[in-house]
Amino acid sequence: MSFACPMGVRGAVVAGCVKGVASMAKKHVAMLMGGFSSERPVSLSSGNACAAALEAEGYQVTRVDVGRDVASVLAELRPDVAFNALHGPFGEDGTIQGILEYLEIPYTHSGVLASALAMDKEQAKIVAKAAGVPVAEAKVMNRFDFTTKHPMKPPYVVKPVNEGSSFGVVIVKEDQSHPPQVITSPEWKYGNTVMVERYIHGRELTCAVMGDVAIGVCEIIPVGHQFYDYDSKYVAGGSNHVCPAKISLKIYQKIQTLALKAHQAIGCKGISRSDFRYDDRFSEDGELIWLEVNTQPGMTPTSLVPDIAKAAGHTFGELLSWMVEDASCLR
Repeated sequence: MSFACPMGVRGAVVAGCVKGVASMAKKHVAMLMGGFSSERPVSLSSGNACAAALEAEGYQVTRVDVGRDVASVLAELRPDVAFNALHGPFGEDGTIQGILEYLEIPYTHSGVLASALAMDKEQAKIVAKAAGVPVAEAKVMNRFDFTTKHPMKPPYVVKPVNEGSSFGVVIVKEDQSHPPQVITSPEWKYGNTVMVERYIHGRELTCAVMGDVAIGVCEIIPVGHQFYDYDSKYVAGGSNHVCPAKISLKIYQKIQTLALKAHQAIGCKGISRSDFRYDDRFSEDGELIWLEVNTQPGMTPTSLVPDIAKAAGHTFGELLSWMVEDASCLR
């Protein structure tokens, strides 16, 4: 394969794993997908797309719709690699990673600690800020503490601390007279702890990191949506991806530097994707703010990382093959 990896392939096995290394053409991959979080539909879409692409690359793939019995299923299946296409709690918070460590099955993406840390938006911001990555002012509070008084001056954003795919994200505009009532309503299903964060005006930018290289920056332009919400992420035509982003070289490289810095500070492995807001309304330098790192970026037909990789010259199959060959335990 002529794919130029951004870092030396570590192979499927490192110390602590007892699985033998199979040849690439015969390697058996368990595609972990589905699960039972609110992001199940996204995971199924990612998993099926990845499974089909890996099969086309010559891998043997078993699709595993993850349930509470996943440990016994994998113990019986004994794949060479587990490709983690799960999203949300259990799949990207360190839980499934711990199970895979216990079973000594090499797996893709980040390990136990980095996954748990990145999933907790408050703790991830603390670590990123300490590493010199600019973050927005924020506070974490119980949703029932929202009364008739704003927790900070609008505009601001309210988001669950442990969800993905923009589930539960509420934007409070400058002219809104009271806090959003949905936060305290019985319909709220994203936990009692929320983060309130200063709203950053401007453009939505994201950067993919592959190994130890920031491979590209993409601008996200939602179509018919206030922000990059669930529908604009996963519904065809919900957003436009401009890859590479049409920004100055200075800002482009700065985003790459910050994305790699966050990736390394949090301890991410394999593929990650950092999201940014860039306010260039008054000057090109403007304000650049890191929002979060995604340790399990979506791999659906409308996802960002495959588009960024394509712009960098890597096919979808090559991207996934690199991830499989990069898999390991003790990540």
